[in-house]
Amino acid sequence: MSHSHFIIHKPYGYLSQFIYELKRKKKLLGELHDFPKGTMAIGRLDEDSEGLLLLTTDGMMSEIIRSKKVDKEYYVQVDGIIHQEAIEQLQKGVEIGFNGTKYITKRCKAFLINEIPAFGARGKKIRDERHGPTSWASITVNEGKFRQVRKMTAAVGFPTLRLVRVRIGDVHLNDLQAGEVLEVSDFAVDSNEK
Repeated sequence: MSHSHFIIHKPYGYLSQFIYELKRKKKLLGELHDFPKGTMAIGRLDEDSEGLLLLTTDGMMSEIIRSKKVDKEYYVQVDGIIHQEAIEQLQKGVEIGFNGTKYITKRCKAFLINEIPAFGARGKKIRDERHGPTSWASITVNEGKFRQVRKMTAAVGFPTLRLVRVRIGDVHLNDLQAGEVLEVSDFAVDSNEK
């Protein structure tokens, strides 16, 4: 049986799902493209997060990509000018809350981004300069606790204002614009075990 695979740039304000049972109207992935029956999102991005999302009809592919062997890289815009000391704390692991308990995140890759990424405007304005400066950092993790990256930046004193996933394994967001869908033959996703 042949499977379908898609790379999408999930826009701000969309849920990473096709069905939403509660009463409030939500924007769903099916509004972006006519996906085949059985298509599922591999992992999730919160409603207020953006960027790279992989979709497939292949459950095995989903398991591989969601595993801890595949890195996920995020660009985060944070409140304030993040400094090297905070970056080093992120790299070593920080304490966050998860399911009512404290959790220390695993070591990760993190660095400052000096140039503002060219993602274009977000669906909802973040804020303007009157509220103080902002800065960008890259954080690469291979675990995915609920709202983990947001909790990590908050733990070092720099709350996340905007979060964009730019890479999953070897699949990059590149120039894909918000809402764009690209059908591919497969995901050339290498694990981080080298």
